[in-house]
Amino acid sequence: MIIPAGGQITDAQLEEIARPSYTYKLDLRTQRVSGMVDGLEAVKQAVFKILQTVRYRHVIYSFDYGHELESLIGTNPLFVEAEVRRMLEEALLQDNRIREITDLKVEITGDSIAAVFNVMTDTGSFEFMGEVTARV
Repeated sequence: MIIPAGGQITDAQLEEIARPSYTYKLDLRTQRVSGMVDGLEAVKQAVFKILQTVRYRHVIYSFDYGHELESLIGTNPLFVEAEVRRMLEEALLQDNRIREITDLKVEITGDSIAAVFNVMTDTGSFEFMGEVTARV
C-alpha cells in the first residue's frame, strides 16, 4: 500500500490481523513431515522445536529463536531453579501465540535438567515435559 503525498494513517485505520498458525506437521515417530497442523497442535509443535534448538548454534535461526538452558548445567542448583523460568519465558514468549508459562517444576539430576510446565495460549493450554542434557 502506498500512501499519497500528504496522506496519513491514523490508529483508527490500523487493525491487527491474527496470522494463522497453519504449518507442516512433524511426525516424530516416523521422522517425516506428514500433513499440516493448526491451532493448539501447531503451538505444541512450536514449543517442541524451540526447546530442541540451542540459541546461537544454527545460522538458519535468528538470535531470538531457541533456548540457552545448556548454560545452566553444572551450576548451583539454586541458581538453576531461579534461571530456568526466565530462560523458558525468554525462549517461548517470542512466539506471540504463547501468553504465559505456569506451574513450572524443575528437577536437576547430574548433568541434566528436566522441566514440566503448562503453556497458556490464545487457543488453550497444554502441559509440556522436556529435558536438557549436557552435550559432550
